[in-house]
Amino acid sequence: MDLGIQDRVAFVTGAAGGIGARAAEMLAEEGALVAIGDINPDAAEAEAARLRDTGFTAIAVQVDVASAASVDQAVAAVSQALAPVDILVNNAGFTRDKRIGRMEESDWDSVVDVVLKGAFLCTKSVLPGMIEKKWGRIVNISSRAYLGNPGQANYSSAKAGLLGLTRSMALENGRYNITVNAVAPGIIDTAAVRNLPHFEKIRTNAEASLPLPRLGRVEDVAAAIVFLASEQAGYITGDVVHVSGGRYG
Repeated sequence: MDLGIQDRVAFVTGAAGGIGARAAEMLAEEGALVAIGDINPDAAEAEAARLRDTGFTAIAVQVDVASAASVDQAVAAVSQALAPVDILVNNAGFTRDKRIGRMEESDWDSVVDVVLKGAFLCTKSVLPGMIEKKWGRIVNISSRAYLGNPGQANYSSAKAGLLGLTRSMALENGRYNITVNAVAPGIIDTAAVRNLPHFEKIRTNAEASLPLPRLGRVEDVAAAIVFLASEQAGYITGDVVHVSGGRYG
């Protein structure tokens, strides 16, 4: 199937590893010109170099998504090096888990600023170019955690907020042939998850309880991202695709 994104410019945040890196790679495999955005410039360049060594077009862009100035500079750099952004994947995020009684204001602010404010700032920065071209795809990486997780009030709130942002932006920008959707992964087998001290318990519980009895793979999430970024998904907007193995509660 031709996904219709040959030579489209894709900007993926938090793309130096994990889901973001695999999504960028799969977009490149479909012919997109990829910008690897990350706060860690060395890691971003290493990932971009790996893609270039495979024959793809990829650049690295340092970006702090919680800073409007940094985001605008990164988007301008992508436009100068490749072309204005056609596909934005708001993937940057992290956890800082604590029960609410022990959660510091800084724990709240840092997570919400990167996950939710970061998606707002990146979306705002790329929209003028998409509107001018009358074509755009924005994919926000939420999480099944938007339904609520103990110890993740900050993360769950930010990921839930992404769904409100997704639907509002979809309503505002459909007239310009811009779609805005979200992907909500469940427990995905990433390096960060594998490094958790209770990883084996997580895997055992997933195999015992999920309708699809395994942890998710980064490819599972990346495939959903690439589809929503494609021409084939042009009549889907304001929606959320759960990639959770059937876990919703």
